[in-house]
Amino acid sequence: MTTRPGTRRGQRRPATRPATRGRVHSFVHSGAHGGAAFTPDALSVGARHLEVGNEWVASFAVTGFPREVHPGWLSPLLTYPGRLDVALHVEPIDPATAAARLKKQLAKLESGRRHTAEHGRLYDPQVEAATEDAYDLSSRVARGEGKLFRVGLYLTVHAGSERALSDEVAALRSLCASLLLDAKHTTYRSLQGWVSTLPMGLDLIGMRRTFDTSALSAAFPFTSPDLPAADPTSVAAPSGVLYGYNVGSQGLVHWDRFGEGMHNHNSVILGRSGAGKSYLVKLELLRSLYRGIEIAVVDPEDEYARLASAVGGTYVHLGAQNVRLNPFDLPIHTRADGRRTAPKDALVRRSLFLHTVIAVLVGGELEAAERAALDRGIAATYQSVGVTADARTWTRPAPTLRMLRDQLATAGQAGDRAAGELAARLHPFVEGAFQQLFDGQTTTNPEGHLVVFSLRDLPDELKGIGTLLVLDAVWRRVSNPAIRRPRLVVVDEAWLLMKERSGAEFLFRMAKASRKHWAGLTVCTQDTADVLGSDLGKAVVANAATQILLRQASQAIDEITHTFDLSAGERAFLLSADRGQGLLSAGTQRVAFQAIASPTEHYLVTSNPAELAEYAADGDTDESLDAEQSYVDLGWADDTAAEHQTETGEFGSVDDDTQIELDAT
Repeated sequence: MTTRPGTRRGQRRPATRPATRGRVHSFVHSGAHGGAAFTPDALSVGARHLEVGNEWVASFAVTGFPREVHPGWLSPLLTYPGRLDVALHVEPIDPATAAARLKKQLAKLESGRRHTAEHGRLYDPQVEAATEDAYDLSSRVARGEGKLFRVGLYLTVHAGSERALSDEVAALRSLCASLLLDAKHTTYRSLQGWVSTLPMGLDLIGMRRTFDTSALSAAFPFTSPDLPAADPTSVAAPSGVLYGYNVGSQGLVHWDRFGEGMHNHNSVILGRSGAGKSYLVKLELLRSLYRGIEIAVVDPEDEYARLASAVGGTYVHLGAQNVRLNPFDLPIHTRADGRRTAPKDALVRRSLFLHTVIAVLVGGELEAAERAALDRGIAATYQSVGVTADARTWTRPAPTLRMLRDQLATAGQAGDRAAGELAARLHPFVEGAFQQLFDGQTTTNPEGHLVVFSLRDLPDELKGIGTLLVLDAVWRRVSNPAIRRPRLVVVDEAWLLMKERSGAEFLFRMAKASRKHWAGLTVCTQDTADVLGSDLGKAVVANAATQILLRQASQAIDEITHTFDLSAGERAFLLSADRGQGLLSAGTQRVAFQAIASPTEHYLVTSNPAELAEYAADGDTDESLDAEQSYVDLGWADDTAAEHQTETGEFGSVDDDTQIELDAT
């Protein structure tokens, strides 16, 4: 798309005096370090510069513009690496006045063309282009397709010394030349030029050019064409999350995973160790919280504790004393009217889920005889506590893994060899070294805008099952039809779950069904081979509408190139990318970006050991978490946990038409 801001040559320059009629709209953009002080200690005025306090400034007026521009074409000025103030002053022109001026301008241009033709001279290409533009503008104004505006564009560059100012002026003029902008010093009017770029709406220079509506909208300075969340020519603020800036154009990269037209809200982040995966994920989560998105995180390395403490989130420390998740809990929740509901096949679904849990616990697929014995054992375990196919019994306390082991052991003593072997394989999880996570009823019922499940203190043998139980608890809340809101579920280091086929299947089902419940799954892993080395892993990647690739190892780049159909340039970029640089792919759009964070955000999301040690040396440790721990970290008595579970209704279900009402007694 191209638009024409007006004629570059052959058009009389408007008067330089300030406008006295009509409304003037001014847009001012300041550099990253803020605007100049309005009350400086001293002000020294030179011919082409000012000394404002301890700063040196020089101002420019743009007198020449390119003939054709594209939306957001001024963004390179806004991403100038130094401190630069950009002011755009706009004054609408009355339609009658615009028509009269265009008619007069056309008469001049046409007269010049005829004079040239009569004397047999060659046509001036610039005059010919100006004439065509004038005719085009005149016809559009006459049809009411646009209006005319008088626009003034002024720039002020700042530096710390006179020599530095000379370098900045040279760099700015080079940048303007690359944009086909003719920037002139405000010679002997340096003070007026500086004031014209202050956020005061004053144009003391008055060097204007005529723009039409389309050209003015394209020149609006606060737009970015990189992965826009809306129309790039729109003046509306982006609705997505800021990921960083474009490595190529220096424009800002916004992306809205919950935007209209998205096939799903899932995201996958792949990168080698140290590429900045967790840093990027934490930045996205922190900025998503501002949008009211509820977030749950599976944290295998305890990297999100400081972030959760800072934003008032809930921290669930699996592996601590009296912190348990019982896989036998039925998916029961409480509606807004206080009634408890559950799916009609809740018991069957929970039994099938327990097959997945046991398969992950024992570290592999079960034999046919073992699956049959397990199915009989699960049914007998529920019946032993009075839970049957009758929905009125589902509110009774759920059985535990120890009860299932006992049922299998009893069946083994009765001659069922498969049941006996399975009971022996479950022994470490009910009486052995790994019993802490399963020895009793559920003691936690996490809720809040940010819930972090820490798995750091779980043994390596339990991190896979811990991730599975956490995802199941999160999914119950996500699929609760009584609470509809956008949610994100983050699985950091997903290879811990993907290495087991049963865990990979559960993650795949979650990726497929999240969109129906207004939720997005974020899968983050450094072991690309475990994800892309299986059909289920590739299916999880394929079901992510947003895909982010950070720096890759040379051993995995061939698989990455084949899976994501990378070009040679994209392949080379991923091999040499710095920390925090990556390739964001969303459908047919791809952009290379650099993640950026404010000092406060960096303090909350960094996991650099050197920086954390420095914070600890300054007296800023995580000890404050102990005083602010949520109730879920302290644990509840079994009766209290069951009572809270019934009152809050955290555990989700399926659609309303497949639910039944439970008897409150």
